[in-house]
Amino acid sequence: MTDSAQIIAELESRLTRYCAIDSQSDEDSPTSPSTAIQLNMANLLVQELAEIGASDVQLTEYGTVIATLPGTAPGPVVGFLAHMDTAPQFNATGVKPRVIRGYNGGPISYPDNPALTLSPETSPHLAEKLGHDIVTASGLTLLGADDKAGIAVIMTAARQLLASDAPRPTIRIAFTPDEEIGRGVDKRLPADLATDFAYTFDGGAVGEIEYETFSADGAVVTIKGVSIHPGLAKGKMVNATTLAAKLLSALPQSTMQPEVTEGREGFLHCTDMTGGSSEMVLKFILRDFELDGLQQKGDILRAACAALQTGEPRAEISCAIRPQYRNMRYWLEKDMTPVDLARDAARAIGLDPVSVPIRGGTDGSRLTEMGLPCPNLFTGMQEIHGPLEWISLQDMAKATDLMLAIAQKAAKP
Repeated sequence: MTDSAQIIAELESRLTRYCAIDSQSDEDSPTSPSTAIQLNMANLLVQELAEIGASDVQLTEYGTVIATLPGTAPGPVVGFLAHMDTAPQFNATGVKPRVIRGYNGGPISYPDNPALTLSPETSPHLAEKLGHDIVTASGLTLLGADDKAGIAVIMTAARQLLASDAPRPTIRIAFTPDEEIGRGVDKRLPADLATDFAYTFDGGAVGEIEYETFSADGAVVTIKGVSIHPGLAKGKMVNATTLAAKLLSALPQSTMQPEVTEGREGFLHCTDMTGGSSEMVLKFILRDFELDGLQQKGDILRAACAALQTGEPRAEISCAIRPQYRNMRYWLEKDMTPVDLARDAARAIGLDPVSVPIRGGTDGSRLTEMGLPCPNLFTGMQEIHGPLEWISLQDMAKATDLMLAIAQKAAKP
């Protein structure tokens, strides 16, 4: 559908340029966006959108870049989104993207971390990419293809669309901050975007068109002990770190941890512990595809905290659980129009569309819940949120073709 060599060259240029920009989000920051460095990425995209001829380019006060590709034919207004931030779970400062051209099928080593190896044995999708051009980081950082790959795909397809007078409806583009910390969708975004439906380019393997995500809650458990000099502590000290350890050991270890779950199994995961003997703060994420399963996990955490409090009444233990996002399937299954359009477009470019539940969430989860249907599309990214993250430029070219095909099929004669 496109000049593949030209598209791959543009995708490489964009991806490596974007990934080198540190735009990590910060869950503990109260600002929006949560980090000022995300605005470096936003300002670059504002400039590049203007350069390729997009209209109505703006950076909103909540840190989202929005632009319009004017339509050349009637049809629904279609949105395409990707997020600018990278995950806070691993180092994202000093990213050095590199391209392994014509992948030979063997293990990939890392110049800045000789102990690290990427191989088809540990990353099965890699075995399917013989001859592809593979992009990785240098071994000390994540790559940031999540979701700089989505941005590169949308920008590359947008330039193609604006350079052509082929029929397309009006298209709206948005690049959001803070997706990785669950704050990417400001309440004003659906109205500002003003589309009939939209898509996030934030998925993995080629062909995946996803309309089902986890439902998610976040929890904070605070344990306040009794502090006293350890030499005088007998019968008086209540050690918050000891109580935190007891809490974790009381939670299901063999059935509800991320490392032992897969498919449609949910989990209850402690992501962070801070503090000391006088006070500990534990953060959890709760995930399940069904709301009753999510409720069950919240009940388990509350019950464990209550039992801990009963066993040590001198401590103060609180458990606060808040909603994060909900399974987009609850809304999309009532109207599969955007999913069906994406599937038709995928078949038109020779792909067999696959819909699998996402063991995570996207900005589309929140947008769909807020009334803007927004399934998720593949980019090709693999092994995200860690130093082994990689992506194929050829897979990204397929994603670019998919966006172009959706635009074409959405246009009405």
